[in-house]
Amino acid sequence: MTHTVHPYAHRLGILRDWKSKWFSADPKRYREFVKCDTMIRLFLEKRLRGFYIASVEIERGEKKLRIIIKTSRPGMIIGRSGDGATKLKNDIEKVINKLKLTYKQDIKLDIEEVKNPESNAAIVGQMVAEALEKRMTFRRVLKQTVEKVMANRDVLGVRIALGGRLGGAEMARKEQIKKGRIPLQTFRADIDFTREKAHLPYGVIGIKVWIYKGDKFEDKKITK
Repeated sequence: MTHTVHPYAHRLGILRDWKSKWFSADPKRYREFVKCDTMIRLFLEKRLRGFYIASVEIERGEKKLRIIIKTSRPGMIIGRSGDGATKLKNDIEKVINKLKLTYKQDIKLDIEEVKNPESNAAIVGQMVAEALEKRMTFRRVLKQTVEKVMANRDVLGVRIALGGRLGGAEMARKEQIKKGRIPLQTFRADIDFTREKAHLPYGVIGIKVWIYKGDKFEDKKITK
């Protein structure tokens, strides 16, 4: 039996940090916090589909709830004179109010820009899904995407895998393309990974993306 480990979870505490950070949070409310964070993420995933969201980070304090959205299209989310961001914040408040939680926190919404979207696995996965939903042939999509990703200087390897009824075939199958190195078992390897879905008329196609950006070593000054 093989043991498949999520590349992000595999490096938690080594290269990666948690996507939800709670400061001085009441341990008795742990269940409510987890439920609230999950609902916020699910809502933003549906609402901001097509906006190339890299990640959603949540920080909790005693009275404040900070949501950081990292995207390659910040202008589309913020809107003219910040109308889009204000509306999104109000919608998040409505989602939280539906949960009827025993506590209330002030919501702060931060939208940050991703400078190199082609080297971010989440954005690349969304680009592949968008191309497949436009009915482009999957082989062409795979080749073009890999070339775009490898054009970045900081990328040393990329692997994209598709699974499902590719090309509308009756039988589901898997196809993948790989270029460069993807050392999954090396802890210091900076590997970005994501899972995405492309919704097509004949079914859902699963997408997996791995992007390797080199090895990270601790700073000698810090170790001293």
